[in-house]
Amino acid sequence: MDADVVRAVNELTSRWARVLPAGNTVVAGLGVWPLIAMLATGADEPGRTELATAAGVDPSTGATDAIRLIEAIERSSDLYAALGVWVDEQLKLAESFDSVVPAPLVGMLTGKPAVDKPKLDAWAAEHTDDLIREMPVDLNGGVELLLASAILLRTNWVSPFTEHTRRIPDGPWAGSWRWLERSATDLESVRRYDDLTVVTVAGDADVDVLLGIGQPETAQSDVLAGLLDAASDPDGGQSGAELIDQGDVGSQAAPGVRIGETTASRQQVQVSLPAFSIDVRHDLMESREIFGLTTVSSDPGAQGHFSALSPTPLRIDQAQQRVLARFFATGFEAAAVTAMAMTRAAMVTGRQRRLEVAFDRPFAFVAVLRDSRLPIVAGRVDVPTEAGA
Repeated sequence: MDADVVRAVNELTSRWARVLPAGNTVVAGLGVWPLIAMLATGADEPGRTELATAAGVDPSTGATDAIRLIEAIERSSDLYAALGVWVDEQLKLAESFDSVVPAPLVGMLTGKPAVDKPKLDAWAAEHTDDLIREMPVDLNGGVELLLASAILLRTNWVSPFTEHTRRIPDGPWAGSWRWLERSATDLESVRRYDDLTVVTVAGDADVDVLLGIGQPETAQSDVLAGLLDAASDPDGGQSGAELIDQGDVGSQAAPGVRIGETTASRQQVQVSLPAFSIDVRHDLMESREIFGLTTVSSDPGAQGHFSALSPTPLRIDQAQQRVLARFFATGFEAAAVTAMAMTRAAMVTGRQRRLEVAFDRPFAFVAVLRDSRLPIVAGRVDVPTEAGA
């Protein structure tokens, strides 16, 4: 997988993470990136430069880079991605359209929402295995051209968690919650990056999920952005093997990490956190400058913004993402559908130390492809979501 593309997806996701509002959330920069990279190739100036800068690509190769990324993802065992483009059957296309959008990706729109919506919803459901059953776009505004991506991730843990109900008596997390816990001997799964602790939960194929917790006073947006930085530097910071011998039993070795004891025969890492399920919808137009959409969503005038796609003046009218993520005892799953719509202008044998990592206050998470470090989804858990029995 192209390292420059991985870096560009990470940087886009990190910029987005810093402007997210408070509360439980998850984003898929990977779902947005191929769309804006493709749009950069089809756009006119100044929107072309804005989109290319947001995607971190050469605009002349953005569409090719997007297709190659999807093809690279197809080689993953746990991750699946798809692109789709639909054009209104009455829209005149530019001669250069096929050089931007490969013909196999293209479908047709009738302009009748009652006909088009079921078809688009079926595409979203098919490519997310029914986790997301609707295309996140309103077809009542005269959509002329629609670009969409779909991402599906499913992985099982190498070492599953056990589940129980935990009651927290007071504070923001007061209540009874489904709680996950496991102990393992892999001290290298814990790393400290200054004021950030990162735990890698390994999947059984080629995807890992990283959990990050900072100091209590650290803003959650900074924790998530720091976690994305750590995802691209898996050997950085201090390892758990170094942390476990720092300080006395009962002391804090890193944010969210204290030194404890176990009756096991080897040093261990104990990880506990609430199970979570997050399902959100993002209006990308609210942060259009991050995605390079400022110019191309404005009135295009007579010339339009995308002459390489159509001589008809078009502008981006909608940019939406529906994304969900679930972390549970045996694995992790996530799905995202991103859509951008264009309209016309208009036993005791001894005691050993262990690291006890407790995600019992707000924390962040990122799922990455293990070898390339490509971030798939990234999010925050401000409060638990799954009530205990």
